[in-house]
Amino acid sequence: MSETAPPPPHPVLSVARRIPATLSLVVAILAVGVIWQGLWRPFEDTPTFDAVAYGLPALLEGRWWTPITGTFFVNQPFVYIFTIAGFLGMGYLEVKRGSRVALAYFTIGQLFAIFATALLLWLASMAPWAWAQFEATQLDVGASGGTMACIAAAVGLFAAPWRVRAWLMLIGFVFIAMLFWGSLADLEHLCAVLLVLFVDRTLRVQRVTVREQRLVALASILVLGSVEIVTTIVPTDGPFGPTEPVSGGFLDLAVDLLVILLIANGLRRGRRWAWIVAIVVASLNILLGALVLVGIVIASQARIEGFIDGETELALASGIMWLLYLVYLVWVRAAFRARRKSTLGTAPAPSLDEVKDMLRTHGGGTLSWMTTWDGNDYFRATDGIVAYQRRAGVALALADPLGPEASRAQSVNEFVDAAQAAGLVPCFFSAGEATRGAVGESWRSLVVADDTIVDLPGLKFTGKQWGAVRTSLNRGEREEMTFRMTRLSDETWGVQQQVRAISEMWVGDKDLPEMRFTLGTLEEAADPEVRLALALSPKGDVDGFLSWLPVYGADGVAHGWTLDLMRRREGGFGPVMEFLIGSSAKQFSEEGAQIMSLSGAPLAHEYPPDAGVIADLSDKLADALEPVYGFASLHRFKEKFHPRYETMYLLFRDEADLTRIGAALTRAFLPDATIRQFAGAGLELIRGSEK
Repeated sequence: MSETAPPPPHPVLSVARRIPATLSLVVAILAVGVIWQGLWRPFEDTPTFDAVAYGLPALLEGRWWTPITGTFFVNQPFVYIFTIAGFLGMGYLEVKRGSRVALAYFTIGQLFAIFATALLLWLASMAPWAWAQFEATQLDVGASGGTMACIAAAVGLFAAPWRVRAWLMLIGFVFIAMLFWGSLADLEHLCAVLLVLFVDRTLRVQRVTVREQRLVALASILVLGSVEIVTTIVPTDGPFGPTEPVSGGFLDLAVDLLVILLIANGLRRGRRWAWIVAIVVASLNILLGALVLVGIVIASQARIEGFIDGETELALASGIMWLLYLVYLVWVRAAFRARRKSTLGTAPAPSLDEVKDMLRTHGGGTLSWMTTWDGNDYFRATDGIVAYQRRAGVALALADPLGPEASRAQSVNEFVDAAQAAGLVPCFFSAGEATRGAVGESWRSLVVADDTIVDLPGLKFTGKQWGAVRTSLNRGEREEMTFRMTRLSDETWGVQQQVRAISEMWVGDKDLPEMRFTLGTLEEAADPEVRLALALSPKGDVDGFLSWLPVYGADGVAHGWTLDLMRRREGGFGPVMEFLIGSSAKQFSEEGAQIMSLSGAPLAHEYPPDAGVIADLSDKLADALEPVYGFASLHRFKEKFHPRYETMYLLFRDEADLTRIGAALTRAFLPDATIRQFAGAGLELIRGSEK
């Protein structure tokens, strides 16, 4: 008799078992809040506060226990929200590295923040510095020093490039809070974060990509502008003294904001001129802060404020922020060398004849012939060529690099470096596993289609599984259908006109024009190296046609063919597509070809059961697009030929690129679509979803 398996633990209990240290501290803090009533009334107003709170006065008076006792109290009821939320970082750290490590970071971070803050204030208060002298008399409670240390340690565990981004956000937060508000807690937070930054050494800005360095420069200058707006409007009380709200300095603010708006996109694109302007703006703000400081020493603060029509405190604090920004710009100056008309790769760019010669010499994949189509540009690598389109600030590479197989990884890396240097977002569309392995572990990948490949050697349409195809071929023979493998240019004017009429009728049924990029038109089918499969009725009418792109091997001979166009005449032979594909497969097999690719149906990938969010997103998008382009129906049709599947990927650096890549792909597939046509397609999608 089999034993019944125990039920799985509740998700909440499962998480609780993984963070016992974090939960213990949270429970202790809440318990103290209940016992001393800090959860519903201000604890800092009670007589107990002075006995348990930490700070320089407590240490000077010998209350050595306060760094421990003060950790478990909270000064105001609303602060409990931020205190408990701060433990999320510790919980994440505990899950990733264990309870001992998390407790160590919390304990050491908390004690260091308390003692380092006390030491700094003790030293600073010896000078005639009003802020330091005031803060040296203050007491504080709370666990924020320890939780900030845990948050900083957790950030160090993030994957690239989010680790650098999160680090800079955290550092920016503690520095801005310190410079403009500068409470005792703000100084403790700064000390805790700097401690972990020094110990962990996980912030390596120069080791990130050129693109990431540019994004940091852009984000930082936008933050500087936002801080200037906020500190001009609201009062501050930092190390340089208090300020009044809306107290002047509007001209300086307006100039800074105008310049920031003008150079923001240039910084994102890595333009040299934008970097130079940013250097100038930062230098002017630093110079203003320095002159204000000298003026205060020589004259008086009141006279200087009257002269600059603003708050000297804001000028000094802003000067320090701009100084940090200037140091960063100089540090990553090599990232800002892109020029507006920069070309990718070594000039001159490869010609179309060179591309075709490389295909014949070294072979290519099932989509490689598409790189010869109009609209593509070419990047010349050391030993290869990458076909790409420049759309919406994206260098959109098509399929895998051309050239010797051993050099394709090098071609990938050279293309990525060149695109980033030119201020473009690099990505690869419909790339294979080899290219996926060449871009590096930090890159992301999304499945965009399955290449459906039929192996031709020994192909016979026998057995139950080939029943549908065999039936179509037999029916075509009974109805005296004629199959002809030809080239469009070799056909008579009448046949060419029928082919064009069928294609134009198909396009006319769509709200959007013919798609391009990886989907050809009759212009591409007219190439002499592209073959055309025709289905002719007994009357000589063209009932349907296919176009086949060559797949070259390294011997300069086409060892396979890739399906591109599929068109049929309304009211013609019913199973014309099965008839054409089956007949083409028989002929290619007899000619000695190795493979026949039916191409990939976008958004119709066969995901495993555990694929998760990506599968859900792809399925929903495919359902929405089905009324317009029928990708899923096309995929089901191709299954009749029992192909094997090779996954094709969209390769990109990180999720932040996806919006721009989406716009680039839209323009690559639909370069001639108008806004009106996009709107019409949107209505069609809505109708389809309603059905």
